[in-house]
Amino acid sequence: MLLTDASTGPALVAAIVYASAAFIILRRVRAFHPHPTFGTANAVTLARFAVACAFAAVAAGPIDHAGWALFGASMAVLAADGIDGWLARRLGMESRFGARFDMETDAFFVLVLSIIAWRADKAGAWVLLSGGARYLYVAAGAVVPALRKPLEVSFRRKLVAVIQIGTLVALLAPIVQPPVSAVLALLALACLIYSFGVDIVRQVRSA
Repeated sequence: MLLTDASTGPALVAAIVYASAAFIILRRVRAFHPHPTFGTANAVTLARFAVACAFAAVAAGPIDHAGWALFGASMAVLAADGIDGWLARRLGMESRFGARFDMETDAFFVLVLSIIAWRADKAGAWVLLSGGARYLYVAAGAVVPALRKPLEVSFRRKLVAVIQIGTLVALLAPIVQPPVSAVLALLALACLIYSFGVDIVRQVRSA
């Protein structure tokens, strides 16, 4: 079982993050969401983001080890990740907003999972690169114009994202312990670095 104190501090931080992000998200709906309603798919993504914020509270609290309850909750979030996109296509509610919302929710969840994996001693501090890669890339784009160029849809990118999230979720299972957990995290990180490297090289060459 995950041993944490459900202290007010971490829970309050998670609640503030969720409320602030939800406010920003809802304000941006009109610009990038051409449909008359928020939509079931986006509601599922919003629920995933809420759970990710709850995980952030766990990451901010004292962690002795990851347990089955946390693993089960993370598996539910992982499963829901495939539902929102399917619903959007099924209901004809696809939008730029929904795609970006889904991507940013995944990125935040990966960041939180990497922090938990590190604090639960499943891997060294280097595992934080898995969660920080997306944000480092965005930061680099602020100083390198070529990295701000839109990327084409890529199956490779989607596959690596699934591998990354799936691996970090697997690390939360109590039976996955070092050194196996560290090896799995390292392999997933290598895939992520490769994927980012391919995109960066293509963006720079096409600039």
